[in-house]
Amino acid sequence: MGIKIITDNRSARHNFFIIETLETGVVLKGSEVKSIRRGKVNLKEAFCRVDNGELYLFQCHISPYEEAGKSAPDPVRPRKLLAHKREILKFSGRAQQQGLTLVPTKMYLKNGRVKVEVALAKGKQLHDKRQSLKEKTAMREAQQALKNRQ
Repeated sequence: MGIKIITDNRSARHNFFIIETLETGVVLKGSEVKSIRRGKVNLKEAFCRVDNGELYLFQCHISPYEEAGKSAPDPVRPRKLLAHKREILKFSGRAQQQGLTLVPTKMYLKNGRVKVEVALAKGKQLHDKRQSLKEKTAMREAQQALKNRQ
């Protein structure tokens, strides 16, 4: 069936250096899944945290499904992420020791199931962001030059 990307957190790639990623499942209500399939998700402000040995996704906005009626859950409620215990402990240990953070980078459907990619990331300083933009524009200009040459 393959992978269908629902949303990509571009601001995470702009604001953080991505060190390592982890694919997790997510605990959702039925109407949330329907809303996600329609692409009504925002990961821009979202972050992850480990509480009592379990991984949670905070501030992820999933718009209420219109046909759900009054039973629609809170759009920004904390959602539990599903991963193996040793993976959670490894990520949380590295995050605490090295001053890193856990950031959701993308949400996608894989074989009909909603998955969230969580990244272990280090925050960028302003000069790092500028350097990344310079490198990106240089690559784009090089691609344009090659394209115009042919």
